Amino acid sequence: MIQKISHIGIAVKNIDEVLPYYEKSLGMKCTAREEVASQKVKVAFFPVGDTRIELLEPTSPESPIAKFLEQKGEGIHHIAFDTDNIEDQLKNAKESGVRLINETPIPGAHGMQVAFLHPKSTFGVLTELCAEPKHH
Repeated sequence: MIQKISHIGIAVKNIDEVLPYYEKSLGMKCTAREEVASQKVKVAFFPVGDTRIELLEPTSPESPIAKFLEQKGEGIHHIAFDTDNIEDQLKNAKESGVRLINETPIPGAHGMQVAFLHPKSTFGVLTELCAEPKHH
């Protein structure tokens, strides 16, 4: 089941140029920065209550974020939901007719398991599912 909104992803051309807006203008604090090689992006996180804002900067022209910036410019890229069972969530979405970008979870930021649902079948909202990795 969906537990909460994990984060809202925002595509930016350059995290360093955008940080002052969040830190100085809004008074938020960047608590984590990392590179997510599987998605060819650098990310920066700002907690807001139980949710986070995630800035995404492409590290390669082949990055999905680079393509997004080219087509739409900077702005909201995706909404991510925490789920307690990502496999069941994906299975349910697929059975209900949603097109999956990821049939199985892939590694995301913070060591999370993530999977994306295609915006063409989610009414224009790129949707990410996130789950804590299962420890065997």
